Amino acid sequence: MSIIDTFDIESEAIINPEHLEQKIEDFPEVAVATFDDKIIDLIKERPDVEIISDMHRTHTRRIYRVEHKSRIIAVWQTLCGGAASAGLLENMIAKGAKKFVFFGTCGTLDKNVSSGNFIIPTAAYRDEGTSYHYMESGDYVDVKTADKLAQIMRELKLPHKKTKTWTTDAFFRETKNNMLKRKNEGCLTVEMECASIMAVGQFRGVDVYQFFYAEDNLDSTEWERRNKIVTMDTREKYLNIALDIAAMV
Repeated sequence: MSIIDTFDIESEAIINPEHLEQKIEDFPEVAVATFDDKIIDLIKERPDVEIISDMHRTHTRRIYRVEHKSRIIAVWQTLCGGAASAGLLENMIAKGAKKFVFFGTCGTLDKNVSSGNFIIPTAAYRDEGTSYHYMESGDYVDVKTADKLAQIMRELKLPHKKTKTWTTDAFFRETKNNMLKRKNEGCLTVEMECASIMAVGQFRGVDVYQFFYAEDNLDSTEWERRNKIVTMDTREKYLNIALDIAAMV
């Protein structure tokens, strides 16, 4: 059986998130996920921060509660890769969250996309495995929250670009030919989670928003690492943008 035939809605899952997580009364409706441990350090420094729960994987992942612009928001550090980030998203849904804002870095497939640019994915190419267990097979998963996120960014006066993205779980197999195929289809970015978390969100009936900020470039004769130094001030800026968005979704 091919991976494209693995979506099964005719039988029940053997293990469900509710087997591992309990619904928490008054759990924040909206949650923010970061991939950066230094951003979690910034959350820990906030005077209003409170640990409200945790998730146990290879090590304990704390879930923090903060108030931002009169909205109570949960914040946690997710894991890199579609399967890992999707699994933690399932746990957060089981705890009671209904809206999610993910943010982090991406690679670019167009050298004209400069470092730090904000990017909103509109559809994600499914070059990973997780999404095929949550929805019918197909090349792309549409990001149904993209237009609303773009509207919020306009209200916040944040310059941004909307584009398709290439989600792959094989970081070291981003080949030149595959990069050109995705670029020719309109993908300007590459990352490891979007297709997976969007498929989970649509399957579970929750809203998942995501924005990227560009880092390395694949659109060159050789990989351009760009060596972008993300300072704590920049991280704080990105965090506040994510919290602003979370307060408005």
